Amino acid sequence: MAAIRRLCVLKVVVPGLVAANASRTALCGAFVYQAGWVRNMNSSRLQSVGILETPKQQGKYETGQLFLHKVFGYRGIVLFPWVARLYDRDVASKTEERNLEEGLYTTAGKEVKGKTHTYYQVLIDSRDCPYIRAQTEGVTFLGNTENSRSLYAIPGLDYVSHEDVLPYTSSDKQPIQHELFDRFLTAQPGRIPPFTARETLRAWQEKNHPWLELSDVHRETTENIRVTVIPFYMGCREAHNANVYWWRYCIRLENLGEETVQLRERHWRIFSLSGTLETVRGRGVIGREPVLSKEQPAFQYSSHVSLQAPSGHMWGTFRMERSDGHMFDCRIPPFSLESKSDDNSSPHGFVGPKRK
Repeated sequence: MAAIRRLCVLKVVVPGLVAANASRTALCGAFVYQAGWVRNMNSSRLQSVGILETPKQQGKYETGQLFLHKVFGYRGIVLFPWVARLYDRDVASKTEERNLEEGLYTTAGKEVKGKTHTYYQVLIDSRDCPYIRAQTEGVTFLGNTENSRSLYAIPGLDYVSHEDVLPYTSSDKQPIQHELFDRFLTAQPGRIPPFTARETLRAWQEKNHPWLELSDVHRETTENIRVTVIPFYMGCREAHNANVYWWRYCIRLENLGEETVQLRERHWRIFSLSGTLETVRGRGVIGREPVLSKEQPAFQYSSHVSLQAPSGHMWGTFRMERSDGHMFDCRIPPFSLESKSDDNSSPHGFVGPKRK
């Protein structure tokens, strides 16, 4: 990875950003960063962003840290961190291969051991939402209403891995535009970072902890297509005299290679503790068949699943097509659906519009 320098000094070249030319311009999705400026590709107007800082190799970013997303390119600000367990099947596969080469193969080599990893709850700048290849309503809540299928969304809230944070500084009094910015954060000149949490943010985090908490992250790569899955428990509701347990899951697909691929089909297997096994097949995801190219290598979306049991498992494949017509199945890492104690309460405060 090339050294991260201040934007006003040298060209920035990092994974997820593609150097466009020698004029210190880097292309990332729909945005261009140039000598400390950002512009929408559909507009000729340049807009000041700030100055990049050196990413942290150790330690965590604090509340109020401004950043650019390394893959999706949007501007954001850190609210608070989550400590998750990352289950990386690629690491497990490399261990298996090494054991085979050394003649030390054991069945234990197939196990995937989780390691601690830091993610951040962040606000996305609303000006960038229309141009990024990720759903900006990825955080949803199950409302406590007679209709157990009612979902409430918080626009512009995301979870970001530590390595995807490109920190920067800005002299703007309100560098991020989001309806919750002033409710959650307050300026504190002279402090680094210059924004701190309001009591409303601390209260909101505490009250909504069961719906927001990120605990497990699962990752696997097939033919240079990496799939990351993050499941969240949403709660339990009664429907037709039976308990229905709900989860949401966020999926990120990333093309780590040079060849362009397109997602054509999805194939899910959903196992419930009640003993049922459901198979789901369909075209694309959320009504789209995203293309993953060198210029736009990633796509992220969220969906939901319900079971009539407190736990279960999901796994499956995405059918991918290369530009030459070659088709292959990209594995979705298996992940658990685990419930938590549920008090049948609704999420507290600042919950967005209802989604059908």
